[in-house]
Parts: sequence; C-alpha cells; structure tokens
Amino acid sequence: MKITHTEIYRFSIPMEPFTIATGTMDHAQNIFIRVHTDAGFYGVGECSAFPMIVGETQDTCLVMARDFAKLWKDKDALDVSARLQQLHDFTAGNSTIKSAFDIALHDIAAKNAGLPLYQYLGGSVGEVESDITIGIATPVEMARRAVEFKQNGASVLKVKLGKDARTDVGRIQQIREAVGNEMKIRVDANQGWSFDDAVFALQGINPYNIEFCEQPMRTWYDDRLPELRKLSPVKIMADESVFNHHDARKQIESGSCDYINIKFSKSGGIFEAKKIHDIAAKHGIPCMMGGMLESRIALSAKLHFVYASPNIKFFDMDTCMLGHLADPCVGGVIYEGYHLKIADTPGIGADANEAFLAGCEKFVV
Repeated sequence: MKITHTEIYRFSIPMEPFTIATGTMDHAQNIFIRVHTDAGFYGVGECSAFPMIVGETQDTCLVMARDFAKLWKDKDALDVSARLQQLHDFTAGNSTIKSAFDIALHDIAAKNAGLPLYQYLGGSVGEVESDITIGIATPVEMARRAVEFKQNGASVLKVKLGKDARTDVGRIQQIREAVGNEMKIRVDANQGWSFDDAVFALQGINPYNIEFCEQPMRTWYDDRLPELRKLSPVKIMADESVFNHHDARKQIESGSCDYINIKFSKSGGIFEAKKIHDIAAKHGIPCMMGGMLESRIALSAKLHFVYASPNIKFFDMDTCMLGHLADPCVGGVIYEGYHLKIADTPGIGADANEAFLAGCEKFVV
C-alpha cells in the first residue's frame, strides 16, 4: 500500500489560559495530518506542541511535517517500523510531530485490517476514568476549582505545583481541606523545584494523602532523583525524564522513580510508547497515560493504546476538558463524566471536522 500524499493543517484550538510551572498557554498549538494511500483511504494523526516541555512549536512542527511527508511519498504505508525509522534517520528528536505521523500510520494499519486500533494492537476494552487538572493559581482559587470538580463528579484531582515550594504546600493543604479525604490527589511540579525545595514540598504535602508527584525537578538533576526518592514520603513519577525506552531503563535501573508517565508527544507516538510500557511492566513500574493539549482526535489514539496496555494504571486524559473553546473532532472518544468510551469503528475512529479545517492553514505534500 503506497502513500500518495499528505495533508497538513495548522490546527490551532482556542482555549482558556492554562498555567503550569514553566509557562501559560492560551491556545493549543496542534497539527493535524491525513496520510493518503492508493488503497482509497487515509490515516489521521494529531499532535500538540508544548514548547516549554518538549521544545517544539507549532511552526517547527509544520516545517518538519512537510519534510516528513516528502520522505514518505510513494513508500509502503503498512511497514510501520521502516517508515518511522526514516523519520529518525532524518532528524533526532522532534518527537511531537513524529507522533502525529505515527498515529496516522497506526490508523491506516488498523483500517486495513478492518479493526479498531485497540484490537489491532491486541487489547480489549477496559474501565478508564481520567483525573482532572487544576492549573497553578492562588491557593484559594485552586481550592475553589477543586470543589467545583468534586461537585461535577470528579474523583481524582491532578494539581499543578512548582512555582514556590512553601506556597505549594499551602495549595495542597487548602485543596485537601476543601474537598475532604475521599478524593484522590496527585501533583505535578513540572520540573519547578530545586532539590531542597522538592524535599521540603514532598515532606510538607505528605500529610494530605498524595498519590504521587510527577517530575519534581529539572531533568538535569536526574542524578539526584534516587536520593530524593529516599527522602520523599510521596511516590515519584518520571515525566520529562522519560522520552523513550532508553530513558525508562535508566530511570528504573537507577532507582529514580516509582511510576512513569507516557506521552505520545515525548515518545514520538505509539510504537515507542509500547517499548516504554513493556520495559516498565518488566520491572513492575506502573505507567500513566498523559498528554499535552490534544483534541479528541489524538485522545482517541491514546484510549486505544490504553486498552492494549495493561500496565497503564493511571489516566491523565483530560486534555480536551482543560478549557478548549472548540471541538474540531468528529467521531472518536466521548466523555461520560470523567469516564472515557469509544465506538468499535476501524482505526482510531476519529477525524477532523471539515468546517473547522476550512479555517486552518493547509499544506499538501
């Protein structure tokens, strides 16, 4: 099956401003692609550039997407590993835009097999309940948001921290007091603390029954994570420290983490995410499915991957609920409260709304 051409769209989604330790976003810097084949159908992919974390912007993704599309023209769409290796041979990094092309290939492969992607990957439907994320604000405002989410039926909160360790402890204290003891609370410092601040904050928030903390320090302090883990009463989840399965191996073998957060924007898509999942499973390290600011298109691919990945035990799949002011997806995953469901249609089962695409900058290669 030959790839004939690729459509590439600047897929900007307006959203309410969302703040983490490394910056604020007021729109989702996404890219949407359709990889067309001579079999008469195409595969869709989407990625969400988050420059403060991954170092890619929407513009860099658009440039690389056009280069990738040229590489793939007239090549076999069903040889997934060879197509992805072409991208890796062409450029190091750029995992965010690579993930859109990876998702599109998997969509093609599953459609060709006439199967939903999770079945193509050997999985089965399971129960998936996402957390809901609270961005950094004043302790009072964050506690207010937490109560709103609780009243809306949420049972798991993910709280962004990392601005100031002392205030962060106060944020968690106020949130816990506001929502009571039943809700699960997990935190994400997004590399915001120094080693000493991380020790202070993790010990300070421990009395409030915290499930785990994601990425407490900058990745250049990875060598100090084993020491921090020994001093922390809160379990540590590696996020920015793990882009690929080699990173996962190093984190696990050095005793640096209890859990790993898998994101397609870091791994470059499903193919490498499966390797991270498998090496973590081998060592008894549970994983979380996370993301950036994707629409329900990429979210659909993530849900299929979760169904095929039994070692994913935590679900941070609320990206479309974080203030997106438009929904550019047709079909795909749906939310029932904070639970995720998807129909058994071939491929990832999602596509872009043509009316939304009409307003997007488009390139065809």
